[in-house]
Amino acid sequence: MSHQEGLTAYLAAFVAELAHSGVKDIVISPGSRSTPIALVMAEHPDLNLHIHVDERSAAYFALGIAKASKKPVAILCTSGTAAANYYPAIIEAKISRVPLMVLTADRPHELRDVGAPQAIDQIHLYGQNVKWFVEMSPPDHREDMIRYSRMVCARAAATAIRYPAGPVHLNFPLREPLIPNLHEKLFELPERSEGYVEIHEGKLSLSEGTTRAIVNSLSAKRRGMIVCGPIEDENFAEAVIELAKRLQFPVLADPLSQLRSGKHSGELIIDAYDTFLRYEDVKKTLTPDVIIRFGAMPVSKALSIFMKENRMVRQIVVDGGSGWRDPLTSATEMIYCDESLFSKTVTQLVEPSNDSAYLDKWQTINHHTKGTLSAIRDNQELSEGKLFHMLADLLPKGSTLFVGNSMPIRDLDSFFFMNEKEIRIMGNRGANGIDGIVSTALGAATVSQPLYLVLGDLTFFHDLNGLLAAKLFKLDVTIIVINNNGGGIFSFLPQADHPKHFEKLFGTPLDLDFHHAVDMFGGSFVKVQDWDHFQEVFRQIIDQQGIKVLEISTDRDRNLREHRDLWKSVSREISQVIKSADYGE
Repeated sequence: MSHQEGLTAYLAAFVAELAHSGVKDIVISPGSRSTPIALVMAEHPDLNLHIHVDERSAAYFALGIAKASKKPVAILCTSGTAAANYYPAIIEAKISRVPLMVLTADRPHELRDVGAPQAIDQIHLYGQNVKWFVEMSPPDHREDMIRYSRMVCARAAATAIRYPAGPVHLNFPLREPLIPNLHEKLFELPERSEGYVEIHEGKLSLSEGTTRAIVNSLSAKRRGMIVCGPIEDENFAEAVIELAKRLQFPVLADPLSQLRSGKHSGELIIDAYDTFLRYEDVKKTLTPDVIIRFGAMPVSKALSIFMKENRMVRQIVVDGGSGWRDPLTSATEMIYCDESLFSKTVTQLVEPSNDSAYLDKWQTINHHTKGTLSAIRDNQELSEGKLFHMLADLLPKGSTLFVGNSMPIRDLDSFFFMNEKEIRIMGNRGANGIDGIVSTALGAATVSQPLYLVLGDLTFFHDLNGLLAAKLFKLDVTIIVINNNGGGIFSFLPQADHPKHFEKLFGTPLDLDFHHAVDMFGGSFVKVQDWDHFQEVFRQIIDQQGIKVLEISTDRDRNLREHRDLWKSVSREISQVIKSADYGE
């Protein structure tokens, strides 16, 4: 058998198994060394190919598809620095537990470390940031090697999706000539035509004895709180709400917990904690005797500090992915059990509590805080906080809201309150970087519609080329750019107290007119004049196709003053509530 026939049989078997393993979306960046894999993939009728010329953006685009679909997505590139450009998205995928199959073409072994062009060391290129790495055998037509190709593919897809999900890396050394023999029977497999190996996986659970011990201990607690960070499990909301009702514990719901918007009961949801947990009298009043935490770490620094200050109380971290999500070093127990299963099991076994005194305090303080914060709607000037307060009313039911890092995600946490509109909230909170946000959101837009992206001007600039995906694949997305001409979050950090070099090193004003960039990608651009104009345009473009960009210009210093004035108002209001209710025991 010739080199071409061996190359074709080996790669066709891999691609056929890829489809059998549940991978449907492939993001390909053009290149020479990856030619045979790309051509074979293009022949498969069940694969959906997305061609993206920029590997860095392509990897984030795939990340978005995988985040939204909760299914593994494959990315393919040529050898050399093309593979290195995948790195940031792979780091995000590993930390945020998103399934990616990273397929990199490589020079064959004889062309490595000898000065060959476009050759770098790709062995374990991504280090510990992938769940599994395989240096694939060079293509071979032998039956054992065809079986090997299929087995590795099936194992890689299963490893990527196995909880905690994450990226895997397969490196393909390929020799020239690189053109496969494409024919009608390309994907006819010699054996096991429905897939070489099927992999089954269960969910982590606890023994009955361990569960009953936990239940008995929780039954004695009267000042418990449940913290829900970013988590993607469609069954979790109902399960944790029932657990909270049974225990009479408040649920502190991070915006990425998917608990801030939905048909589930909102009575136990606490959504203004980021504001009122800044005050010592409130923290003293709400001191817990047990904390149960689900999901990744919440966005709120005030909440993190509150948990850190209460290290002396029992803190239970429930993680079905067997990770170590405890940057505060405050956990007293790590429970490796599926989060929904844990909630349902404990709910069934624990005796219902009739003591709602502690819960009532949380609900009362939360209610008054939201009332005070809602005063932001009276602000006539363009404001970052008011934007998120308005979005809960303006966004269509069932839409997806993707939020950028730095100030936008924090303002979302502060001003986006519980509602029943079933809005899915997404973000890249793994490594918490501003890179790749546009590309990730557009990847998510291939799955979740309608999609709205809110981000800052630096984040938008950082990934402008991500807009190419919307143009190429005719995606509909509404982007709201909060343009405070620089890094707004630094105004809230200690650096702001040292003004001599602040603007140069941290403020970093760009003074860019994004209208030209949006035009380049065939989108529409509107610079918002005031809130009436914003609401008018927002409603007009709901059914408009393509890229729609609304720019809201704000002032960093004014934004800082607005936040501080609101915090002071909340502090005064809550202090009166605590005194009048005699909460200061």
